[in-house]
Amino acid sequence: MNGPLDPPNRPARRPSADSGLEPTFRDPAGQLRLMDDCALRQIRPAAREETLEFLRSPLRTTLEQSGDLIASKIASPDDHPLVAAGELWLEHPRVDPISYPWEWTTAQWRAAAELTLRVASQAIAAGWTLKDATPLNVLFMGPCPVLVDVLSFERRDPRSTVWLAYGQFVRTFLLPLVAAKYLGWPLEATLFRRDGYEPREICNALPLRQKFSPALFDVVTLATLLERRGQKPSDAKKLPMANDPALARHILEKRIARLGKQIRHAARGLNRSQWSDYTQTARHYQPADIEQKRQFVKATLERLHPARVLDIGANTGSYARMAAEAGAEVVALDSDAAALETLWVMTAREKLAIAALVANVARPTPAAGWRNREHLSLLDRLVGRFDLVLMLAVIHHLILREQAPLALIGELAASLTRRWLLVEWVPPSDPMYQEWLRGRDELYGHWTEDDLKQAFAPFFTVADRCELGNKRVLLLFERMGETSGGAAETGKLNHKESTA
Repeated sequence: MNGPLDPPNRPARRPSADSGLEPTFRDPAGQLRLMDDCALRQIRPAAREETLEFLRSPLRTTLEQSGDLIASKIASPDDHPLVAAGELWLEHPRVDPISYPWEWTTAQWRAAAELTLRVASQAIAAGWTLKDATPLNVLFMGPCPVLVDVLSFERRDPRSTVWLAYGQFVRTFLLPLVAAKYLGWPLEATLFRRDGYEPREICNALPLRQKFSPALFDVVTLATLLERRGQKPSDAKKLPMANDPALARHILEKRIARLGKQIRHAARGLNRSQWSDYTQTARHYQPADIEQKRQFVKATLERLHPARVLDIGANTGSYARMAAEAGAEVVALDSDAAALETLWVMTAREKLAIAALVANVARPTPAAGWRNREHLSLLDRLVGRFDLVLMLAVIHHLILREQAPLALIGELAASLTRRWLLVEWVPPSDPMYQEWLRGRDELYGHWTEDDLKQAFAPFFTVADRCELGNKRVLLLFERMGETSGGAAETGKLNHKESTA
């Protein structure tokens, strides 16, 4: 909650480098523009009065105070050159990084769905309704989902028994989870399904016995049968209104409660993979190696005090958590959804400032949508936003699995960090390196730590070094031109003290 609607005086904000994003051009009520440190939403004249009514409502206050709804206040022309006199614009905090549903774990997907249902239920009780119910209206602030589309609220007919966003919620929230659980269709595939799945697509792919499962029958099989007959179960024109507003509200609340049960059932079961137990099963680390690595990373975080950290290949989050506990805002990337699910569950439970994205930095999520301008690419959302980038036991993945040249890895890292980079170099003698080498010794079997330093030399200088007992090496790099003159020597001194 940001207090009164009248905005305080403050310096004008500049459009962000990605302010050409067009995520809301389909919304007849308004459009969104991203600024350096906030988001501006223009409200079109037809939606002005209802928007102002919602902003004055107790529902808006309650939702903002709980953290379920993004904060809003009226933007002033004095603060923003985009705002013309007489126009209504809203200012929201900028959520950084933006994440999209195709980059969420199953647990995040469930949390976003439950947030949407919770807000929908509260809106109904307050005489409002959500006219939109799509994952694209939800972002994550750290581990916490937040609804960011304040224009989704409208006044409802108190006698109506229909939630008009029901079908959209089923298509975009529930059916992707059903497809993932019963058919193995990855949630990442929703990148290409902005409007979700139709029930008939799921029904046609399900085995016969599952079509009649109680958990699937109404939203998949029955919906498909009705569609074939030219009927829609949620068609407001064909469903009677209730004479008693209390009865109408009861019917709506029961439908939302059932959707909640279906979401929980579809999302049930924690994913497991080769990497979700990596920390416990890694045989190439002895306890002394793990402790030495942890102490070096901890000392580095304490010395540098980075405000924002990117952890590439975060796995289950040991070092992302360490960075968050040191006071940093952390973005954790991993391509293994099961490992990242473990991280997100821990983060949500302990309320740490860690944003988790299922993503592969070697094959980054592309820009998507109309003219590739509705949804930013992964790298567009990450470049130049971090004080420290962690690449712990990642580079050998990029070399051996992605065949990425070391020089290009260095260039990528330099684009992501504003100053510091912490790398764990895995030598060719390492068991994991040998496992993935697979007879390509002539190509990759001879690479050394010096090759890494030489490839990174156009972008970085070495500020600190720590060799572990298993011959892996931790290297702290500083971007060229960012040094204050004595940082590298200070780092070496501190490391000598820590290993004395």
